[in-house]
Amino acid sequence: METIENKTFEGERPLFYKRDLTLRNIEILNGESGIKECSNIICSDSVFNGKYPFWHVDNCKISQCTFKEGARAAIWYSKNLSMTDTMVIAPKMFRKMENLCLDKVTFTDAKETMWDCKKLQIRNCTVTNGDYIFMNSTDIEVDNLKLQGNYSFQNCKNVVIKNSDFDSKDAFWEAHNVTVENSSLNGEYLGWHSKNLKLINCHISGTQPLCYAEDLTLINCTFEKDCDLCFEYSTVNADVISDIVSIKNPISGEIRAKSVGSIIHDECAKKPDDCLITITDKK
Repeated sequence: METIENKTFEGERPLFYKRDLTLRNIEILNGESGIKECSNIICSDSVFNGKYPFWHVDNCKISQCTFKEGARAAIWYSKNLSMTDTMVIAPKMFRKMENLCLDKVTFTDAKETMWDCKKLQIRNCTVTNGDYIFMNSTDIEVDNLKLQGNYSFQNCKNVVIKNSDFDSKDAFWEAHNVTVENSSLNGEYLGWHSKNLKLINCHISGTQPLCYAEDLTLINCTFEKDCDLCFEYSTVNADVISDIVSIKNPISGEIRAKSVGSIIHDECAKKPDDCLITITDKK
């Protein structure tokens, strides 16, 4: 395997179509497509500041690197890529990826990141400014993700999330087959228009959560005091071990809660309009 280390590159396609290459302590400066159409790449302790440095790159391992602001849209159209202990400052990271594994990666400006990707494993990562992260992606496994960014996981399918902390308005809109366990979910309009969303041991905050949801399940969850007008037009089976401020016009199923401040049932209710609401704190 060829090794390149302690070098600086700039311009267009300086390492185009390389195979079986180890990169160590390199820097990609101004220019485009520094490492394009490559395969079997190991890259460590390096800095990227040119556009689109890794496009169409298969079988790649990246560790202890920094992607600066100029390296926007850095890794697209690639398969079998792992990244560890890396700082990503650039937006629009990862698009049209397959088999992507991230561990201990920090994103400081994660707008439009991980779109249209398949088979993702995300562990011990931190994301800020992550608006629309994961949009249209499928088959995602997440453990210990700290996420700040709105509209996360829109239109995603087959997602499992554990031990995570989200601050995300409009999370899980139109998402299908999502399970979230042992996590904190803060942000208004959570899970609208979702299908088969399951929340287990989760703490939920934000106005109007879980409306227009189909086949919604909650197990052993708690709600903050700002969670009002919950479950509107949803089919739901919910076990909530805290108080709920208000519930509005669920369609069907059953909701069990410690207490409910108000149950709104008006002329706008939709059939079959037979949701059972049970108060579990019998004082």
